[in-house]
Amino acid sequence: MAHGAAQGAAHGADSGPRYNTKHGMQPGTGRVIDLAQAGKGNYVAKKGLVTELAWFFLEACVINNKLIPISAVRVGLLRLFGARIGANCRLVHPIRVKAPWNLEVGDNCWFGVDVWIYNQAPIRIGSNVCISQGTFLTAGSHALATNMDLQVAPIVIEDGVWITAKCVIQMGVTIGRSAVVTPLSVVHRSLEAEGVYGGNPVRFIRKRFDV
Repeated sequence: MAHGAAQGAAHGADSGPRYNTKHGMQPGTGRVIDLAQAGKGNYVAKKGLVTELAWFFLEACVINNKLIPISAVRVGLLRLFGARIGANCRLVHPIRVKAPWNLEVGDNCWFGVDVWIYNQAPIRIGSNVCISQGTFLTAGSHALATNMDLQVAPIVIEDGVWITAKCVIQMGVTIGRSAVVTPLSVVHRSLEAEGVYGGNPVRFIRKRFDV
């Protein structure tokens, strides 16, 4: 009898409808966007396929190669493909740059290992900026509530900013002069000058130069 009851309980547990108890929704009943219908949105390619392919291979073989610890090589190739980079910039570590023709960097800037500049739209970085290891700057996202079309908008990082390790800087934001973004932060909105910001989503912590 106990064995039969156990079998019945197990059968009942397996045969009943499965659903998300938190939201009260059975699998398959929510809306799904057909990604096959997504398009380029407001993205406009500035270079032809040949140029993009050439850059793809150079980025993989040289720019993102940890065996080439020489800033001048990276700076020279980036400039050759349209980037505007000022004097005395340190790019000794492997980094990724999707579109050098969409990149502007001022003087005396530092880039840490594994920085990823995903610039489908222009990214402008001022002078004396430090972007630490593992940071991801993305000038693109998707229309999440409609058809997942690509959406792009510029990023501006003003003079004197320090973006510390493993931060994410999202499209359309401006980070004000001499601001600091603390590790592992997600910047989804523009930040005022001289503030220290952190968290996900990012929030104001204090003024940078207050003592």
